[in-house]
Amino acid sequence: MKRTAVLDVVGLTESLIGEATPHLYRFRQGGSFARIVPAFPAVTCTAQSNYLTGKPPRAHGIVGNGWYNRELAEVHFWKQSNRLVAAPKLWEELRAREPGFTCAKLFWWFNMHSTADYSITPRPMYPADGRKVFDIYTQPADVRHRIQRDLGPFPFATFWGPAAGVPSPQGAPDAASRWIAESAKWIERTYTPTLNLVYLPHLDYNLQRRGVGRQKAEGRRQNLEGSGRKAELGKPFLASGIRHLASSLLPDLQAIDAIVGDLIAFFRGREVQVVILSEYGITDVDTPIHLNRRFREQGWLTLRDELGRELLDAGASRVLAVADHQIAHIYLHDHALVSQVRRLVEAQPGVARVLGEAEKRAAGLDHPRAGDLIAVARENAWFTYYYWLDDAVAPDFARCVDIHRKPGYDPVELFTDPALSPLALKAKIAWRLLQKRLGFRMLMDVVPLDATLVKGSHGGRPANEADWPVMMTDPPEALPAGRVESTEVYWALRRLVTGAASRQ
Repeated sequence: MKRTAVLDVVGLTESLIGEATPHLYRFRQGGSFARIVPAFPAVTCTAQSNYLTGKPPRAHGIVGNGWYNRELAEVHFWKQSNRLVAAPKLWEELRAREPGFTCAKLFWWFNMHSTADYSITPRPMYPADGRKVFDIYTQPADVRHRIQRDLGPFPFATFWGPAAGVPSPQGAPDAASRWIAESAKWIERTYTPTLNLVYLPHLDYNLQRRGVGRQKAEGRRQNLEGSGRKAELGKPFLASGIRHLASSLLPDLQAIDAIVGDLIAFFRGREVQVVILSEYGITDVDTPIHLNRRFREQGWLTLRDELGRELLDAGASRVLAVADHQIAHIYLHDHALVSQVRRLVEAQPGVARVLGEAEKRAAGLDHPRAGDLIAVARENAWFTYYYWLDDAVAPDFARCVDIHRKPGYDPVELFTDPALSPLALKAKIAWRLLQKRLGFRMLMDVVPLDATLVKGSHGGRPANEADWPVMMTDPPEALPAGRVESTEVYWALRRLVTGAASRQ
């Protein structure tokens, strides 16, 4: 078998590869390239599961980054057990073919209790006193201490939240992706796995914060051309190799390109073939959709008052929406409401369509974990989990980075409260950290409750194929020209690792 490193560059699309990404550009030009027809939904957990099993959600069960557990009457997001993926994995099939085969899985999701030989995933510790202590989970278990002894602690705060993708005071961008890249080298030097799966999240952060900038930059381009000021189009429009890119994205593109370029050189130097792929493309958004607020207004949502805060009582609600980027799974405890709910959701500004049983089957999402209805947003819209009508009674976790407690995905966690001045924000964070160090209970409540701050999202299928995820590799003609279905990524990787890469 051919030793292979798969670099998952989250958010990478054809439209982002250009002069600002010379390593990625040269890699594309020197090998084979295909667009990936986005998984549905085009979110991390579903896309990765499609890639690693070759099957759709109806078979592996990963209908999104989270779902409502009907038996427990609870919403669960970002769970980590690999046993949730109910289909054989790529490395299991390859190990059965060749007993000496080994696989490393670095920060790809569902990475606890995996059958992969080596794994690293973020996993805080939660002592009984209520603290949250940043840490990682590894297999073998002793890697956890050995790798952090060599590389330093994993920079957990930069993996997700307001600090993610933000340059350090020393100017180094994205500590999380750089640490993951160094961990990939560490695993390669220590264990030389046959297959090394590496997750690099850097682009994801500011693409969600700021969007791609296509609409804004295109509008400015048209204004400049119309006014005869074409000379001003040289920068930033052409700096990336594509006209529509906003200049604010260039540092992020340059940062991830440097990380990827370093890994390409490292793995090639050890005769490891490289595959680069991504999970989804991000589109500009300006319309948050609050389905749970609409359900509340209809009297379908049940809330509890806990210490003066409103908490969703999912099990007692007649209808609830589990928001996941541009997809919302809608669960009904009262199925007599299905037609009424569907009409209400279809009428919401920003909703593109609603899937019932027939449409779910056609999309490969007919699995018990999926919602009874599934709402899909337009490209310029996305779904929030918000259910309160007054911010004063929002749950305490709403203003924190709390990915497991929130009954839906919350990209606003990437922001800090714009009402606070930089000095006030620093003072608040310093005070909270001091409270934590002194052993007091505290909330790092710096996240705003303004969904309009989010400018980029994903989950649906962009109309422009240049905004689809991509797959690239060294061997020419190793990939079919044009498109690869998300489930076909499994077979493409299988052929590459077994040395049987071809168009077939």
